[in-house]
Amino acid sequence: MYPSDLSDKQWSRLEPLLNEPRAGRHAGGRPRKYEQRRVVDALLYVVKTGCQWRQLPSNFPPWKTVHEHFRCWRDSGVWERVGQILREQGRMAGGRNAKPTVAIIDSQSAKTALKGCGAVTTRGKRSKAANAASR
Repeated sequence: MYPSDLSDKQWSRLEPLLNEPRAGRHAGGRPRKYEQRRVVDALLYVVKTGCQWRQLPSNFPPWKTVHEHFRCWRDSGVWERVGQILREQGRMAGGRNAKPTVAIIDSQSAKTALKGCGAVTTRGKRSKAANAASR
């Protein structure tokens, strides 16, 4: 058990969001070799620790399996949909509208220029040696 592992309550809220219904397709196929919860726990371990995929501890599913699930969920938009649904549920639980109606961005939190921007707009200067040689 790792600090990044989901609690039973968290998993009960996340599991239905990961298993989206298949519209117009049968639900057949090969049974899963690894529990989906362990795959998600491995993903969270990578995010929390910043370790490389190949450095996952051996008590998680193989790194290739975890990475393949991550890519599949990312490419199909599952993580974006999960984030949106959980955000809306959290807002409603806090007594607010599911979708925000206004956003405020101030200059302290929004970067407007890349680092070193002033150096880009400063005119190039010639050295004294170059000036002396041209006279």
